[in-house]
Amino acid sequence: MIFKSLQIELNCKSKKQHSTIIFPGLTRRCKLLRPMNSKNNVRLRLLSYGVIVYLLMAFAWWSILLFNKNQDAFRAKRELLRIGMAAEGLPVEGPAFFQTEAYQNLERSYQRQEWMILGEAAVFVLSLIAGIWFVNRGYNKEMIAARQRRNFLLSITHELKSPIASVRLVLETLLKRELPREQREKLSRTALHETDRLHALVEDLLLSAKLETAYQPLLEPFNLSELLEDLVQKVQAKYPQAQFAFQSTGPEVFYNGDRSGLTSVALNLLENAVKYSAQNPAIDVQLWQTPGAVHFEVADQGIGIADQEKKQIFEKFYRVGNEDTRKTKGTGLGLYIVEQIVKAHRGIITVRNNEPQGTVFAIELPAPADAAADQAKHYSTYQSTSA
Repeated sequence: MIFKSLQIELNCKSKKQHSTIIFPGLTRRCKLLRPMNSKNNVRLRLLSYGVIVYLLMAFAWWSILLFNKNQDAFRAKRELLRIGMAAEGLPVEGPAFFQTEAYQNLERSYQRQEWMILGEAAVFVLSLIAGIWFVNRGYNKEMIAARQRRNFLLSITHELKSPIASVRLVLETLLKRELPREQREKLSRTALHETDRLHALVEDLLLSAKLETAYQPLLEPFNLSELLEDLVQKVQAKYPQAQFAFQSTGPEVFYNGDRSGLTSVALNLLENAVKYSAQNPAIDVQLWQTPGAVHFEVADQGIGIADQEKKQIFEKFYRVGNEDTRKTKGTGLGLYIVEQIVKAHRGIITVRNNEPQGTVFAIELPAPADAAADQAKHYSTYQSTSA
């Protein structure tokens, strides 16, 4: 009974109270910042559009004025030419005047000026349009980045405060109550599970920072089939409601790569397949080898990913939906880490729709066919040396 009451207390506080205990004022601050930022964005947009409209109207006015001034100057020069030719006794009326060389030169000169005005107007308008497009694109990128940072702040806050609150309540219970050994062990396992969550979160944050600067895969030969089978069993134990089906071309598919990095890749894909699926997810994991590459796929029957978001899901901090309404846990770093590690191995990751529903993540890692035997040999040597 004590353990059940503690679990209820943990759930209650982790959902309602720990945000104000551990991060005071953060939730209220985020709610206040959102409408303020929205109003500022609308005002900035309106101001930008007002400036753009003013520039276009001013430029149109000055272009028309300059064009009219050019026409006035041409007519004045034409009359001056007519007066000079009349003084010399040359024809100044009718087609004879318009066909004279002096008039033709004058007309061509002012036509060039008209075309110059039109050309400069076209260049200005195109430059303005291009500038507006670049500024708008930059503005949209900043807004997307700000929204992603906000979502990351909210998600990381939730991911941190939940295990911290749980561990705190477990420790307070152990300090204040005399519990039987069995209940103490249950509480200790709960605390260890929450610290494992914190450890995994910190590792993801450190790895994402490392991927941007100094990540180099530590290449070593290892049995990829054995690694994936162990990881599938590990995730199966963590999510007993899930049904995993692992298929491999053989018990010994060797690969020369970063074992730790590829472990992170597989765990992220496997856990995502569970998180974004129904209550009893069925997940297929396949591994096979071709003469030039090693292939790894994770297929689920979950909610799927919209086509317009398939390219965005690998961006840092990107998550589908809004952080206020999203139910799945995460920080938006998982698929970013997956793609960066795969790229570091010169591999390719693709995402496609599964049938009848769900998503398939497919990874192709380059592995020359003539290196397979060497990798197996090196793996055996490495194992014996480690032993």
